[in-house]
Amino acid sequence: MQTTSLALHTDKYQINMMYAHWVNGTHKRKAVFEAYFRKLPFGNGYAVFAGLERIVNYISQLRFTMDDIKFLSKQEENYDPVFLEELLQFSFQGTIHSMKEGAIVFPDEPLIRVEGSIMETQLVETAILNFMNYQTLIATKASRIKQVAQQDTLLEFGTRRAQEADAAIWGARASYVAGFDATSNMLAGERFGIPTAGTHAHSWVQSFMSEQEAFDVYAKVLPDQVTLLVDTFDTLNSGVPHAIKTAKKLESQGKKMNAIRLDSGDLAYLSIQARQMLDEAGLDYVKIVASNDLDENTIFNLKAQGARIDTWGVGTQLITASDQPSLGGVYKLVEREVDGAMLPTIKISANPEKVSTPGKKEVFRIIDPKHGKAIADYICYPEEEQPLQGGPLKLFNPLHPYLKKTVTRYEAVNMLEPIFVNGRKVYELPNLDEIRAYHREQMNLFWPEYQRKLNPEIYRVNISPAAWNMKQKLIAEHVKSTEE
Repeated sequence: MQTTSLALHTDKYQINMMYAHWVNGTHKRKAVFEAYFRKLPFGNGYAVFAGLERIVNYISQLRFTMDDIKFLSKQEENYDPVFLEELLQFSFQGTIHSMKEGAIVFPDEPLIRVEGSIMETQLVETAILNFMNYQTLIATKASRIKQVAQQDTLLEFGTRRAQEADAAIWGARASYVAGFDATSNMLAGERFGIPTAGTHAHSWVQSFMSEQEAFDVYAKVLPDQVTLLVDTFDTLNSGVPHAIKTAKKLESQGKKMNAIRLDSGDLAYLSIQARQMLDEAGLDYVKIVASNDLDENTIFNLKAQGARIDTWGVGTQLITASDQPSLGGVYKLVEREVDGAMLPTIKISANPEKVSTPGKKEVFRIIDPKHGKAIADYICYPEEEQPLQGGPLKLFNPLHPYLKKTVTRYEAVNMLEPIFVNGRKVYELPNLDEIRAYHREQMNLFWPEYQRKLNPEIYRVNISPAAWNMKQKLIAEHVKSTEE
């Protein structure tokens, strides 16, 4: 029987490390991990953080069931039954800070910080990264599409091409967070309150003796929700003329047709011609919906060609993030307990970009009060007085320290919110409308050059001198130890 618990939604090496710590007697030692990504997806200038609601629900319900324990007892590692018995009593007792959903985020800054015993902080790594990586990726893709579509209506149509049900449902939610207007997925609509939208398939038209009959019957059944798919046979010579006849019949009943939908062919040319035909028939209120493997690049090009499209149905390219199917977020140990004291720790790598920044950190968004725009993100240790107390703030590029800037007048906003404190949830999850509003506020903090689709300006993410010096100190100590 398949377990309904998510406690085993983890990699086996997490369980093995937990067990090894337990056997070694180190399982209660404190640790701090931070989750972040190293590179922006899609060549974008920013990412949109998403996934927090699912992470909160996962942590709140994190328990091992008897089925989980039975499964673990059959593993080749032969875990001690006493260890397995302790797992039955497990609940998360740590502390989690996180960015808010809808936040604009950047590489190498903590999006989620997890503090607790080494055993519990290790257990939750896989699930947190799974939820954060996928939903942040899809929200970022959706935001790119929104930037191109601007005020046009955006419909998420990706369910049938998504990698299973969870991806479809949570992908629809992530898209909505970043500015999409509706989804075709009814379960996502029911579960999250997302507006739903849909038309009809080609099979509806094919199931009747004529296209005209198919349109008229559909309009009769749903007279207030009529959007007709006009490309089953011949868009301009058949579909649009028949849709116009149906629209006229609706007008005689005091009703108005909503739209026609184009799903194939040259969408720019067809939409221009269809718009002209509708307008000449006195149907200037009828909108044009387009679908067919759309993404931000296709929409950008169609707009450049003068396409007359009001609503975009985006499916496969969005829900699968087809041009970059993974965010690549990581979860790194930054602080550990040694003889009762918490000490910063570093990951060293032959790849410079993979060398972590040691120590538990906060992320502040530095805002220019004159223009109300973000200047930089500033990463520092919790005990540092700046930037909260104001005064000159030195910003330098950690990869290129000679690139320096000092700001004197600014507002500093702490981006990491407490979610769980000592196992107790202290964060009230906002509803989706509140998340979308927060996301719009976040977008308004950034100048257009950071948001453009092509060659966006690189936003500053800076670390404090204290964090920089600690990183250099630990690197030097490592180098020295390898030379001895």
